[in-house]
Formats: sequence, structure tokens, C-alpha cells
Amino acid sequence: MKLSGKDAARFFARPGTDHAGVLLFGPDAMRIALRRQELVRNLIGSEGEAEMRLVRMPAAQLRGDPAAALDAIKAAGFFPGQRVVLLEDATDAQLSALEPALAEWRAGDAMLVVTAGNLKPTSKLRKRFESARNALAIGIYDDPPSREEIDATLRAAGIGELSSAARSEIAALAQQLDPGEFAQVVEKLALYTLDAGAPVSPEDVAACAPASTEAALDALLHAVAEGKADDLQSVMRRLQGQGAGAVSLCIGVGRHFRALHAASCDPEGPDSGIARVRPPVHWKNRKRMAAQARRWGRPRLEEALRWITEADLTLRSAQTAPDMALIERVLIRLALHAAR
Repeated sequence: MKLSGKDAARFFARPGTDHAGVLLFGPDAMRIALRRQELVRNLIGSEGEAEMRLVRMPAAQLRGDPAAALDAIKAAGFFPGQRVVLLEDATDAQLSALEPALAEWRAGDAMLVVTAGNLKPTSKLRKRFESARNALAIGIYDDPPSREEIDATLRAAGIGELSSAARSEIAALAQQLDPGEFAQVVEKLALYTLDAGAPVSPEDVAACAPASTEAALDALLHAVAEGKADDLQSVMRRLQGQGAGAVSLCIGVGRHFRALHAASCDPEGPDSGIARVRPPVHWKNRKRMAAQARRWGRPRLEEALRWITEADLTLRSAQTAPDMALIERVLIRLALHAAR
């Protein structure tokens, strides 16, 4: 069975034990590793590996010992509790060895957690898990986290009450950073506000946020919206050096221009509209973004959003062009359009 979106997020947070196996696949190994870590932790707990309820097995091992997966899920553990067999870096070549494990699994056996690369829809391994009644297939892609996923990360770090402004700042960070960086920021925030005795504030989030990435991204967004094409190259290089990806940049630009479009559509004008945008725009940027909305106007902003959407779909497709070159071309096009 295939899981995605909110259903997948709920499963990772509270995984059931009535599945023979779960396949995690996608183009980003780090994102898969984080999801696999979350899944295994929620299945067997923090002491599961120490109690030998986790068996790690490289997929290549099945070549010389095809029965290893079946033997591992059927083995009886010394400690009580859920057991997991983790099979990493699987391909279609391992499907024949996994078939007996999926077919002969019974309640009480270990759950098989399989990780793989970016499997195509025609992949035999992917199709087997998607079509199985007792197994799940979950694609892990470069999508911004949902509110449920953000809340789960906050709960895992032990962060309790947040002000509405702080929650908006955290949501903005989740859009800008990759999952590993965002998790580190949340852990840092948890330590920073430990025993504070008050809800987490926007100032707390700002103190823990990676200021260099945020500042560079803001500079890029403003340069694009204000038609400063000459400034783009240096800012792009700085962001690229900090590890920013093309999809995350596209998401950030799309969010910025959607805010401008919402402001331009407000019947009371861009100044009132920018104050009503959700998630809220930081007060330091409101006047500047209101001016950008007036400069563009609603028709041109709608045209810009079409370009950004087309770029986003292209980046997420199977195209072979360099991602950063593609997004840079779109940003230059937007900046030149703004300068007219």
C-alpha cells in the first residue's frame, strides 16, 4: 500500500505493528535516513537497539544468503517487545530474497524496514510494496514539512508552549532549511529555552536560527522582487556555498511572491494586505514588501507565480538540466521583469 502526505506523517509518528514491511525510497539519502531513524525509534523505543531488538542488514548480504531476511524476522528475541529488521540500500535485485519474508510474515514477527534510492514507478521492488496488503511504500521527497511534521519535531525535542509569532518564525525556518538543519535548530532552541518558564518567543527563535542563511535568502528575495538582477549572482553563490538547494530556493521565492500577490489583492491596499498575510511577514520587511507589491501589481504577480510554479514542477520532474542553473535563470527573468 502506498502512503503519502499527512497519512505518512501520522504513520511515522505512531507506526502500527501490523505490517510485514515498510519501504522508504527517494532521491535524498539524508531525508530517508532521518525518516528511517524516526520510524525505528517510534517502533522499538530508545532502548530497542541496546536490547538487541534491531537487526541491521546491508542489502548486499542477501546475495550470498537469500534466506537471511526471512530468518531475521522469524528469530525470537531475548527481550520482549517489537523487533525491527533494517535492510539498507535495497534495489530490485533483492526482491526475490524479500518475497518469502513478506509472504510468510505473521503477527509477532519483526517488521522489515527497507530503504532504497530513487525508485522509478516501474521498479519491481516499489510495485511489490505498493501492491501488498501487509506492507507500505513511502516516497521521501524534497517537500516542505507540514504543520503536523513540524509539531512532531517540536514535541520530540521537548518544546512545549510557543507564541503564535514564534510558531510562524519556526514554520518559515522549516521551509528554508533542509530537515537535518531544521532538527538541529529545534534541538538548539529546546536547550536555549530550557526552564525559561515562558512560551517560546520570536526572539528565542531568532537567537537560534542560522542567521547567515536567513539573511542571504532575504537578500535574494528582495533583489528579485526589486529588479536588482546584478546582485543575484553573488547572493546565489553565497547561498549555494551554504548548502541551499534549488528546490528550497524555489519554495522561498514562491512563498515571497504569493505574499506579494495576497497584499496586492487586498481591497485596502498593499500596506494593509501585507499585515494580513499568513504566515505573518516579519515586521521589519512589511514596508519593503508592500512597496514591492505596488511595484509589481496584481497582473504581473500572477504571471510571475506561473513562472515559479513551472520552475518548481520542472525541478521535481525527471529533467536532466542542472537544478541551480534552472532556478537562477528563473530568478534573473523575474528580476528583469521587475526592472521594467
